[in-house]
Parts: sequence; structure tokens; C-alpha cells
Amino acid sequence: MESGGKSSKDKVVAVVGGGLVGALNACYFARRGFQVEVFESRDDIREAKIVRGRSINLALSHRGRQALSRVGMEEKIVSKGIPMHSRMIHSLNGKQSPIPYGKKGQYILSVDRANLNKELLTEAERYPNAKMNFDHKLQDWSPDTGLMTFLRPDGSAQSLQADLIVGCDGAFSTIRKQFLRRSRFNFSQTYIPHGYLELTMPPVAGEFAMKPNYLHIWPRNTFMMIALPNLDKTFTCTLFMPFDEFEKITTGDDVMEFFQEYFPDAIPLIGVEALKTDYFRLPAQAMVSIKCSPYHINDKCVLMGDSAHAVVPFYGQGMNAGFEDCIVFDEIMDQCNEDFSAVLLEYTRVRVPDDHTIADLAMYNYVEMRAHVNSKWFLFRKKVDDILHFLLPKTIVPLYTMVTFTRIRYHEALQRWHWQNKVINQGLLVCATGAVLGGSYLIAKHPPKIQSIPIEKVWDRLLSLKV
Repeated sequence: MESGGKSSKDKVVAVVGGGLVGALNACYFARRGFQVEVFESRDDIREAKIVRGRSINLALSHRGRQALSRVGMEEKIVSKGIPMHSRMIHSLNGKQSPIPYGKKGQYILSVDRANLNKELLTEAERYPNAKMNFDHKLQDWSPDTGLMTFLRPDGSAQSLQADLIVGCDGAFSTIRKQFLRRSRFNFSQTYIPHGYLELTMPPVAGEFAMKPNYLHIWPRNTFMMIALPNLDKTFTCTLFMPFDEFEKITTGDDVMEFFQEYFPDAIPLIGVEALKTDYFRLPAQAMVSIKCSPYHINDKCVLMGDSAHAVVPFYGQGMNAGFEDCIVFDEIMDQCNEDFSAVLLEYTRVRVPDDHTIADLAMYNYVEMRAHVNSKWFLFRKKVDDILHFLLPKTIVPLYTMVTFTRIRYHEALQRWHWQNKVINQGLLVCATGAVLGGSYLIAKHPPKIQSIPIEKVWDRLLSLKV
């Protein structure tokens, strides 16, 4: 295919960032025949002894799997994931109650972030037209000419002229800084008042300490702990809590007192000494939600993944949304015949409303996970939704199902959910009103026979009760 006088094999696409979305993007562009240069500021994680960066387990679902499937990576990644069919809710008294994610056979996968990144980098390197450049820190780039300058480990500079720059360099993107200098670029950044801390639950006698095919949740209204299974039979436990609560816990005894009050069943599974040690290994980490628009500058640069839309992790859609960026861009490339000026404009138009929606839904789902799952009304409504979905599978679809098990656009899923909620709530109100009116009519027509009791007998009974 040709665009702007150059064939795809003559065009240079520079992918800045060798994380999950950057590595997957390298596969997509290399597959189309572009000359792909990936630039990563860190060491190659496949060789590094210590992997820097976040380690929250990832939940791979339909959108991410579809993106991996298009480059032939789905089966390899799925084979190294652990299916999670339900949430397992841990109450204060130790009772465990499962809440299925969807219909029978629907599940999300717990996958290891570092292993997934390594697999994607290795896959990208299999293309002869893709080159990896590690320890290359972006110094400057031009949105007009596509000229980029990188600082190498030895202090020397390297320049490259790119036909397209793809910014996949995370929530604190260097590429995005150039966007901020331009007019009519919208940007917002929100830190939530909660942080997260990771703990490890070791195996017991070589097996998982809890049931492995669940995402375990300890909801405690204003905070919560979750646990995801790993292939080595451990669980990664993540405590999400307001920073001011973290700051109150300063000693090992404080940790034990806190866990004894809120997560008593987890203490023997994690271990007293391990809990005291791991809690203070690293400080609580912050979480940020980022929105911006547009995602492109002319036909030279486009943002994807966290660079465009960092989200808090409570819907399990951060990686899936980033991977879906790749497949959406690829689909638009087909529609627009690889004409970057048309592709980038259409990509912004299509993707911005969806990414902004999932950012909002991720914020909402934190409240659901830490508090609503304890509510009888929430559990009742979920059962109603599931029954209606079973009876009317094409008309009523739960929001979580639309987001996690389909590729319905995020903003369309939200609109549909609002409509469904309105219809279902009105239906429940009509049913409740009908039940009350029907009951009242039956009582009026057939009043129950009430035996009259003389007042003297009532008085005698009251006196006997007192005695």
C-alpha cells in the first residue's frame, strides 16, 4: 500500500516505549511492512536482574485477547494465565461468597506483567524489519519534521527521522509534553486519595493457599484488599487504602492490629513475620487517572496506551484498553489505506470518547468493589440482571459483561447500561406497586377473621408476662 509517495516498507515508524502497548504496536506495524524502531529508556527486561516498574497483576479479558490474536499471540499468553471465573468475597467473619463475572464459561485471566512484556518483545524481534533500542532516553522531537534525538548510555546522542511517531511511553509520557505546548490540547490529571501496597501469599504444602480460579476481594467500604493467583502457586495481594490510613501504620504491631481487625483470615495465609516485613518493604504507591484530547498531531505523531489514557486499575481494563488501541488503529489503517493524515484524525475521533468512558468506569468500579458488593440491593440487582440476560440475551446485557467479554465500544456500553437500568428499575417499581395493590385488594375483599379477646383477658396476660 502507498501513502504520501512512499510505500510502507520505506516508511519509518518510531515506537517510543517498549512496555506492553509499545511492544504490541511494534508487532502490528512490522506486520504491515513498516521499518519499525522501538526506543525504550530502560534496560531490556529480558536481561535485567531487577525489573523496575509496576507489578500489579494484570487481568486479561476479551479486548486484550482479540488484539493479541491478530498478531498470533493469544494462545501463547493464555496458556500462561490462570482463569478467574468469579469474584470471591471475604467477609469479616471469614465467610467466602462467590459472585460470577458472567455466564458459565466466561472468565478473565490473571497474567504476569513482566512475562507478558518479555513475550511481546521477543515476538516483535522476530520481524526482520523491527529493531529494539534499549537504554535510549528521548531528549527532544519535532512534531513538524519527525526528527527525534535520543541519549544513549555512553552519553552520546542518536538522531532518527520518523514518518510516524507512536507515543507509548506511559502515564508520564515524554512524547505528550510536546502536545502540552500546543493550543487546543485538553489534558487532565487526577490522583485519587488512595494508594496501593503489594504483599505475597506463599503456597501451602506446594499448593495454592486459597481457591485459585477466583479474584479474591476483602471489601471494607472505604478500602479493600484483593488477591490474584500466579503460576508459581503464590497469590499477589494488593491493599488499596487512603494514604492517611497507610500513614497511621508505623510498626509491625500496628500492621498486625490492623489486619486482625479487618483481614483476620489472611494473617495465617500470608504469615505473621512476612506480613510485618513485606508491609514496610516499599511505601504505598500512588494511582493517577489521565485524560487528554486529541491523540494526534497532524500526520506525524499519535498517543496510545497510558500516554493517552492512564486509568486506575479497578476495572481491570488498563492493559485491555491499551491493547484495543492497537487493534482499533490497525482497523482504521485498513479503512484509510494507511494514509496517516486520515488515519490519525479518525483514530482520535473514534477512540477519545471510549477511553474517557473507561477512565470514569474504573473510578466507579472501585466504589463497587470495596463497598457495593456488601450491599443486599447490589446482589439482588445483579441476580435480576443475570436472569434477564439469560431470558433476553440480546436485549439486556450487564455492564460488566459488555465491558469485559465483548468489544462493544466503551461509551456505547455505558449508554446502553443507563437505558437498561432505567427500564429495569421502572419494571421493578411496577411489579412492587402491583404486588402492594393486589395484596391490598385481596385483604379488602377477603378480610382475615380476627378473634376478639375481652379486655380483661388481655390485662391478665400482660400481668402474667410481667411476673
